[in-house]
Amino acid sequence: MSSNSSFSELALCTELQKTLQKLGYNKPTPIQLKAIPLVLQGDDLLAEAQTGTGKTASFALPIIEKLSKAEPSPDYRQIRALVLAPTRELAIQVADNTLEYGRSLNMRVMSVYGGVRLDNQVRKLKRGADIVVATPGRLLDLLQQKVINLKHLEFLVLDEADRMLDLGFIEPIKKIMEFSAEPRQTLLFSATADESIEILAEFYLNNPKKVKVNPRNSTASQVKQYAYAVDNSDKADVLSYLIKEGKWGQALIFVRTKKRVDEVTDYLKKEGIDAASIHGDKTQRERIRMLGEFTSGELQILVATDVAARGLDIESLPHVVNYDLPNVPEAYVHRIGRTGRAGERGEAISLVAPAEREFLKRIEGLIKQKIKLRPVPSLENGKLVESNASVKPPKKKRSKQKKNLDRYPPQEKYESTLSVKAVRPSLLKK
Repeated sequence: MSSNSSFSELALCTELQKTLQKLGYNKPTPIQLKAIPLVLQGDDLLAEAQTGTGKTASFALPIIEKLSKAEPSPDYRQIRALVLAPTRELAIQVADNTLEYGRSLNMRVMSVYGGVRLDNQVRKLKRGADIVVATPGRLLDLLQQKVINLKHLEFLVLDEADRMLDLGFIEPIKKIMEFSAEPRQTLLFSATADESIEILAEFYLNNPKKVKVNPRNSTASQVKQYAYAVDNSDKADVLSYLIKEGKWGQALIFVRTKKRVDEVTDYLKKEGIDAASIHGDKTQRERIRMLGEFTSGELQILVATDVAARGLDIESLPHVVNYDLPNVPEAYVHRIGRTGRAGERGEAISLVAPAEREFLKRIEGLIKQKIKLRPVPSLENGKLVESNASVKPPKKKRSKQKKNLDRYPPQEKYESTLSVKAVRPSLLKK
């Protein structure tokens, strides 16, 4: 199909066509064009695409289409489709979108995730659901307590599979698979891919079709990437300067640790900037409220750990800032994928301290793109003006550079936790 194709060409039922029109979906994205027909014809699928490309609709729409062919029970609904997501925020977002898509077909959709009382979710599950969107840990708790079962499962989706491996969810996924009915149609979606994703697909997918709409580990072309050389102690001042003098509307700021998130947020507030924080120590109610305010535009600046790198969907978010560069290069791709979504332009700005320059090199190696390290923009006639001068690396001995890198906390203390590379093929074979 061509890029000018419409949803009417994808063999979706009349009810779904009308729903998409009401939601303002004019034409399918590349991933939707390629994935929807394959899912409708019953193929397992390994799909690689960046965040913000419409992946949820590419699996939710054909699954709803196929589930709607069977007459639903008026009372208890057996779980026929399961979507596994790495974070609470993403699980909520995917469930909300799926519910919107399936509302006219009376689809019952429920999200299940940790951080909230288990008994409340158990009570809601008593009515059953056609589609459940869940984080692996909470779902496994419910399965082991026999609150729900997956004996009638027809569809299983591993959404953001690379992130689930990042977060060390391989063991819960393996156990969930043991509870799942077979045969089933299995779909694996990932923004980035490496050997571990290929092995995961080999174990759980049956002769999958492969779809790839962007170069591996690439960043969106509409996102301009900047890297500014700063001292670690100057980062807060530089961030405040960029926000104020650049007259930024909204920005998502990624910071390495939870403690540092709170420190940056407090500093911005003292500077008179409307800022709030989100990280793993916040209650689910707080996280949902902050995300809601930021998504609606009520909140100007959201400071976050990588917990917000997935599941935050704002079509016109103009700025993403790497206050601290991630030590896992793949996380950079996920972070800046929050801007430049749905064809909009965006800016990704990284504040790079001397000890982080090695991280920048690793990111450049992953995305196959040079990010020129520049001085912080100067203010001229009320506008920020970029310098074309590059920053030369400091003349330090290799041992001292390594020592500087060691100033950062061990990787397992970050909320981004384990690297994909920590997932060994042997783990899947146990």
